[in-house]
Amino acid sequence: MGRKVTLATCSLDQWALDFDGNFVRILKSIEIAKENGAKYRLGPELEICGYGCADHFHESDTLLHCFEVLKKLLESPITLDVICDVGMPIMHRNVRYNCRVIFLNRQILLIRPKMLLANHGTYRELRWFSPWTKFRTVEEYLVPRMIRQVTGQDAVPFGDCVLSTLDTCIGTEMCEELWHPVSPHSQMGLDGVEIFTNSSASHHELRKADRRLSLIKSATAKSGGIYLYANQRGCDGDRLYYDGCATVAVNGDIVAHGAQFSLNEVEVITATSDLEDVRCYRGESCQLRMGSECKPCCRIKVNFSLSGNDDTCLPTSQAITRRLHTPEEEISLGPACWLWDYLRRSGQGGFLLPLSGGVDSSSVACIVYSMCVLVCQAIQNGDTQVLEDVRRLVGDDAYLPRRPRELCGHIFTTCYMASENSSADTCNRAKELAGQIGSTHMNLNIDMAVKGIVGIFSMVTGRWPQFRANGGSHRENLALQNVQARVRMVLAYLFAQLGLWTRGKPGGLLVLGSANVDESLTGYFTKYDCSSADINPIGGISKKDLKGFLLYCVAQFQLTALTSILAAPPTAELEPLTDGQVSQTDEVPISYMIVLSWNYNGLSWRILEPPPFMSFQADMGMTYCELSVIGRLRKISKCGPFSMFCKLIDLWKDVLSPTEVARKVKHFFTMYSVNRHKMTTVTPSYHAESYSPDDNRFDLRPFLYNTRWNWQFRSIDSHVANIV
Repeated sequence: MGRKVTLATCSLDQWALDFDGNFVRILKSIEIAKENGAKYRLGPELEICGYGCADHFHESDTLLHCFEVLKKLLESPITLDVICDVGMPIMHRNVRYNCRVIFLNRQILLIRPKMLLANHGTYRELRWFSPWTKFRTVEEYLVPRMIRQVTGQDAVPFGDCVLSTLDTCIGTEMCEELWHPVSPHSQMGLDGVEIFTNSSASHHELRKADRRLSLIKSATAKSGGIYLYANQRGCDGDRLYYDGCATVAVNGDIVAHGAQFSLNEVEVITATSDLEDVRCYRGESCQLRMGSECKPCCRIKVNFSLSGNDDTCLPTSQAITRRLHTPEEEISLGPACWLWDYLRRSGQGGFLLPLSGGVDSSSVACIVYSMCVLVCQAIQNGDTQVLEDVRRLVGDDAYLPRRPRELCGHIFTTCYMASENSSADTCNRAKELAGQIGSTHMNLNIDMAVKGIVGIFSMVTGRWPQFRANGGSHRENLALQNVQARVRMVLAYLFAQLGLWTRGKPGGLLVLGSANVDESLTGYFTKYDCSSADINPIGGISKKDLKGFLLYCVAQFQLTALTSILAAPPTAELEPLTDGQVSQTDEVPISYMIVLSWNYNGLSWRILEPPPFMSFQADMGMTYCELSVIGRLRKISKCGPFSMFCKLIDLWKDVLSPTEVARKVKHFFTMYSVNRHKMTTVTPSYHAESYSPDDNRFDLRPFLYNTRWNWQFRSIDSHVANIV
């Protein structure tokens, strides 16, 4: 009997409820795994139906169609002579579970239900599934009639169990179970399991990949073993992007890994490992013994060998070093891949972006350009699926994009919407950037529409509101600003619906939003203005990270127009000009800058002199960097007003007095609660941070508050008085 095993894991771009497409991708991954000599193929979590089905899991149709796909997989000759591990929901004794179905040669070996469910942040698994709580227990599952007709089995094992082949032992854990303090692989390893599999649907967040990779490596570093990690890829119908990274680790070393960001729908990673390496690692370093208090794993004997009789000359996969993407690269690649999936699956013909010449909208434009770069690279690498999708989008069966700028001109429209309050500088910045990325660019003036709307109001009321600069009140000034912002939203949708019609092309355009996560935290935008769009690729990204991303784009894509955009003072340009120059700016100079660093261990700080483009945020009452700190304390650390004040007086003690900290905290919570209703209408955004303000998806908080926060603010004031 041999001792070398070839195993396969994969990343699949599955789509919720796309049973046809999901079946094709699963079958293709099994075929590739077999071609590479693998005897075990592992797929992502809930890959048959897609992970993001949400409340569709409550529907009996979803369960039925999953079994219909499973039946087709069992019947296919492609699945013969390889152990296939697929994911789907299953109802056992009227309880719904998130399961792995492991089968070989038209026989189901085991159905393994998930034991630890993800129920935090963006995850709501307890809403749809129950955890399997019967540790080391197996029951009989009566298979449906359609499956019985293929397998001839009346019942199959269901529960917490491992597979014992002729040459090794294989144990399963699923996604969240790897992140849990007491992971199943630890106890399975103590009982002699040598191969661990993890089927995951883990989404992308900035700076998250390093922690995930560390967990995979540590799973076998302490006690040895082979670890297979599979993950979903792409946008499966919601705000998340699943970022692949299929990985194989052996004895604490990475020996094979897949791409984190890719347009490839099916990526299969194979590795050949020597079981004797695992046994030597354990025998010499660990001297493992199963504790008497631990119940042994239930084992199912499988008359099948993962190794061959003559594998002496078969080369084994060696340890490799994996380079992780920088946050700037993650912003360039993650949202771009998400946009591509959304565009090609939406049936629309491209994107439209109101391009103001500022940091936020320019960041969105650069992400679309990055998407075009990825598409052209995929086509050059021979990806026929990407080429087919491009040709369908542009309506030309012979089209072959040569350069990203050329493709950008076909599928991306940018629009600068000027008013009498707009400056020539912002118009020129938008035009220059559009020219460098190749988008179809338009300049239009909204004054006629604004005056028409205000004129209707005046005709009905007999009053004509004025800007503050012309003697108007604050209410008049704000209302006139908001009219301009909302007119831009209406025009954006008009041009998105009819823009391709004017060019004789079918379909419409998806409107892209450009509000960053910091603005959403305090509601620092007009409700139903250009922040209202179909989707928003930067809605989960901070202003600080976006500025770093634009600097990256200057070097990576040679988009020199971004240098003037970064240097320009931010302005909404909604109030009258003074001598042709912008008089309204968002910010005024500051004397210090807090540089924030955040990881899963907490916050770290540096205090520096600010660069020319960094300034105090007058309207928001704090800098964007400070707002990012407050956002993380609010969302991640779950701080209310008083606990946030207590943390910040220590964190900011070198630059702010307790009175100043109290003022900022109270200002934030006042603005947060006053504008909380805006979150109910926020554009669906790419989820990139663990402090997303997205209402009823990530952030489950009310939208009607007592905005005075009487008790909480009195507590802060009392504490300040005692300190002073």
